[in-house]
Amino acid sequence: HHVREILLTILAVAATEMEMLSLARNAPEGVRLELLVTGVGPMETAHVLTRHLAETGNKAELVLNFGVAGAYVHPDGSGAEILDLCLAGEEILGDLGICRRDRIDPLQAPELGIRDRFTLDPDLVRQAQAFFRRRNMTCHTGRFVTVNCASGTLRRGGMLAASHQALCENMEGAAVARVCEAFAVPCLELRCISNLVEDRDTGAWRLKEACQRAGRAAALLAAHLGRSRS
Repeated sequence: HHVREILLTILAVAATEMEMLSLARNAPEGVRLELLVTGVGPMETAHVLTRHLAETGNKAELVLNFGVAGAYVHPDGSGAEILDLCLAGEEILGDLGICRRDRIDPLQAPELGIRDRFTLDPDLVRQAQAFFRRRNMTCHTGRFVTVNCASGTLRRGGMLAASHQALCENMEGAAVARVCEAFAVPCLELRCISNLVEDRDTGAWRLKEACQRAGRAAALLAAHLGRSRS
């Protein structure tokens, strides 16, 4: 029996050119890697990714969604810190619902087919966890919240974190997961923490470094996942 290498076609998806640039600069050789910048927010992301998969005949065998995120502040100190890597086990549409004074209630209307949570490919998550462990790279795994309106206060971040037992928030992940499910393409989401979700202070953000780290980590992961053996 001869061992042969099988190359997977990976579609790397990021919201902005700033996030994509680091992956493009560190793109691994010998891997079938496509790059797609979707724009910011769940609507634009869903539109651009759907159009791309439809127009290319859904040739992607794996979608790797990556970028930056804001980490929720947990009172017990258990959350992610700035520049930590995070993998999504589940994505939740955090502000799809009814906005109350101190909470967002989900829309309880099963007849409308409303869905607000999406599971990422568990096997890919396990592979990614093992990969980062072998490289001694700390990486958290947990629930991510996708929002249309980024949280600008500690109070709102705390509400979303507590409501969903969530690790961090972003503005695209649930849309990518939903589209990938529709096209039956396995999906993985990797983000680097650029800021804490607190009363907004962009001076404390490390956006450029987080974009660079997310892209480098995504490139390493793509090189690993893009080559399988049989």
